[in-house]
Amino acid sequence: MKSLVATRTQKTERVFLIGAEFQARSAWDVRDSLDELAQLAATAGGQIIGDGTQKMDKPVAATFIGTGKAAEFALRCQADDVDTVIFADELSPAQGRN
Repeated sequence: MKSLVATRTQKTERVFLIGAEFQARSAWDVRDSLDELAQLAATAGGQIIGDGTQKMDKPVAATFIGTGKAAEFALRCQADDVDTVIFADELSPAQGRN
């Protein structure tokens, strides 16, 4: 019973998803990837607040997505009180920090 009570009092994590559309990946593939990621995050107890994509040739070394799009997503996440951002691709440690 104790674990059941703890679950009820925990704050639901608010999640924003990000996908990148590269030349080798169609918009449909990115959408499918984000939909699958949304289901995984929801299964883990997260509340999906929204998602965003960027069409690009290759990842940006520092931030994976472009700095303008990163700033746009950051403002949206702040406005929507997002706790966690999940990328549909693997990030380097530096990209994760940035």
